[in-house]
Amino acid sequence: MVCTARRQQMKTNRLRHGLFSPAGRRCRQADEGAEGMTDITKRRPGKTEQARQLRQNETDAEYRLWGDLRNRLLNSHKFTRQVPLGPYIADFVCRERYLVVELDGSQHAESASDEIRTAWLNDQGYDVLRFWNDEVRTGRHEVLATILAVLEGEITERCNTLRFYPGKRG
Repeated sequence: MVCTARRQQMKTNRLRHGLFSPAGRRCRQADEGAEGMTDITKRRPGKTEQARQLRQNETDAEYRLWGDLRNRLLNSHKFTRQVPLGPYIADFVCRERYLVVELDGSQHAESASDEIRTAWLNDQGYDVLRFWNDEVRTGRHEVLATILAVLEGEITERCNTLRFYPGKRG
């Protein structure tokens, strides 16, 4: 009886001091103010499920490129796909080199939201490299060579032709 009362008191103290969230989940309070947060490690509500859906419904270009990036096939660089980063979901991410690779369809031509997204990712320290879906379908080897050149540090300056946008490093 004494042990049960003591355990209940300890649990109450932990919850009062915020050491644990209810049922081991994140508190709602942290999620409610997510829009104003700049911490890239904080997950936004629904983004994980959205990323899962995108992985299940990938485009042909994403499927083809993922076949070359997965399992460290590109010179042992580890990539993940459809990764929630802040308020966005990046197509492919190499976390070790802070590189985001985005594949764009024709709906992304001169998109203002893509520019905002790229600027936000750059502010978080990520380099962003964008390709058109058609480039992956018709010239996948050139796409892979460009990705590798960025990963190996051969391309470091902003280049609108290659659609490479280097991140801001602190």
